[in-house]
This record gives sequence, C-alpha cells and structure tokens, in this order.
Amino acid sequence: MKKILIIEDNPDVRENTADLLRLSDFEVYTSADGQTGVEMARKIIPDLILCDIMMPGMDGYEVLAQLSAIHETGSIPFVFLTAKTEKADRRKGMNLGADDYLTKPFEEEELLMAIEARLKKHDFLQEEFSKDLNGVRNFLARASAYLNKDHIAKVYREKSYDKRDLIFMEGDAAHYLYYLDKGLVKTHKTTEAGKEFVTGMFQSGDFLGQLSLLNPKGTYLHTATVMEPAVVYPIPKADFIELLAENREVSRKFMELISKNLIEVQEQLVNMAYCPVRQRMAHILLKLQELGLIDDKDQVSIDIAREDLAGMVGTATETAIRTLSEFKEEGIIKIGKSRRIIIKNPERLAHAATFSQ
Repeated sequence: MKKILIIEDNPDVRENTADLLRLSDFEVYTSADGQTGVEMARKIIPDLILCDIMMPGMDGYEVLAQLSAIHETGSIPFVFLTAKTEKADRRKGMNLGADDYLTKPFEEEELLMAIEARLKKHDFLQEEFSKDLNGVRNFLARASAYLNKDHIAKVYREKSYDKRDLIFMEGDAAHYLYYLDKGLVKTHKTTEAGKEFVTGMFQSGDFLGQLSLLNPKGTYLHTATVMEPAVVYPIPKADFIELLAENREVSRKFMELISKNLIEVQEQLVNMAYCPVRQRMAHILLKLQELGLIDDKDQVSIDIAREDLAGMVGTATETAIRTLSEFKEEGIIKIGKSRRIIIKNPERLAHAATFSQ
C-alpha cells in the first residue's frame, strides 16, 4: 500500500483529502504545519507528499527545499495543493523541484489522476535495469508502457557474424544500435593516409553505435569488425531516437543503460593521444588479457594480427612490432606458435602500462 503524507493547515481540506485517499486504498498520514510535516516525512518516508503553500511558520516552499536537501526524501514526488494561481508562484514551485501543482478546490478525479501519474513516473525512474539484453528488453517494455508507445519493439532477433565480418562500416547509414551478446568486436576509423585507427574494443554485454545514431549526418562514425565470432542483437534506430526525444527522464535513464562502455572508450582515446607507444602497447595487451581471448595453461595467449594491434595502439605496424620485441627481450612476453603473444610477466606489463620510460 502506497504511503501519502498530507501537509495542510486547513483542517477541512486536510481531513477531506485524507478520507478520499483512504477510500482509494492509500495509507495516509497528515500534518497541520510545515515543521511537523518535515519531521514526519523523514520518519515515515512516504511515497508521495501533498503540501499546501500558504501555511503559518514554515511555508510549502521551505518544506520542499528542506526535504529536497535530504538524501532519503529528496526524490519523493512532491505535489503542491494551493489556492494560489499566479504563474510566478507556479514557476517558483517547479523551479524548487515540485512535480505537480493542484489548485484548490480540486476534483476527486483530478487529484487521483495526478497522484497516479506521479507515482507511476517515480516507480519507473527508481527501477534498476540490468545493463544487458534482458535489461534493455525490460526497459523498453516499461518505457513504452510509461509513454503509451505500444509500437516500440521489445523483441529483437539475433544475428551471427564470423571472424573478420563487418557489422557496419564508417559512412554507412546508421539504422541500428547493436547489443553484443557474444564475441569480440573492434571499432576503427580509416585515416586520410589509409591507415586504421582503432577506437574501441567491445565484448559480451557492450553496445555498439550509440554515438553514431546521434550523428547529424545519419551515418556510422566508425567501422565495426568482428575479431572473434559474434552474436549481436540489432535495435532499430527509430526506437532509440523515440526514447531519447519523447521524455527527458526516459532519455537520461536509457542513456545510462546503454552507455556503460563509453567512458572506457574515452579513456582509451586519451591514452592514444597522450601516452608513449610503449605505455599504450602495455595497456592494450592488458586489455586483451582481460578479454580472455585464449588461455594456454597458466599463460594468456593472445592471437591478434600485428596490423590490428598497431591500430589499437595507434601507431605504425613497424613500431608495434619493435615495441613487442622490446617486451620480449625484457622477458615480459614471448612469441609462441602462429605469432601468438604470451604474457610471461603480467606484473611488469602492468608497471609498463602505468609508468612511461
């Protein structure tokens, strides 16, 4: 049963509203003044607060300001009940963070609809979604219900790709956001000189193409190439854009859900720009080790073309090979069969990734 706190100095309005809400199956608490109302809100943590503005002592604006500053009560939906109808008063309440504004006298249906809408919004925004395909499906189902958008797809079909396949190419029309369920994928750009610059490495649980769908040109900003056989789920751009454009809160929550790996990509680009080649190479090898490409007894064996490795490091293939040779001479790695890179000393490699020479 949802708990509602009514803070109202007029006893008739307070008790009539309380009776109405109890008949609608809410658990109701009441307070006749602002200070007591703040104390009661901190104690019971209601699901929604109805508060008058014009009260002796602490008015409704101060009640809202105080509760907004407290972690436990800051996100509780807050609805003003007031006889004031001036636009400036309404604007002040909204600027302080009020969720709604009902002018007295109000109809029963008007009050119940406002409460239902605010509780529905609060429940949706407080809900946690796992950052995987099931989380996306659950989010889309809840978001489409919240926005009354039944046409938004909630079921997506998988597509399989083999090693070296392209999922999308730089400059192609961006029609899909991709969820990577299995495999390993790199994104890269081609420089004017025709060289490849790797912009990201993605594994199971990551999303591809978020920023491309926001590109004003409507094209993919990178090429996505499969490094290990992959299974992906395409999510149509129409769903993506509609969720972003329809509602600010839904947009923010959706971006939190699909952007978990963008910070890593940004950090990788910063490393590309400012760290020396040796440090970048060590960092990339550790990243590939994290991805767990191949386990060879107690040693990690990384199977990657030198051109791909150079693109990830952001250097020429010859420089990448020379840096690997230095690591080999120092006993940090060794080169196995089929030119696999075997990490012999992860501690020294981690030191090289942290400190430049």
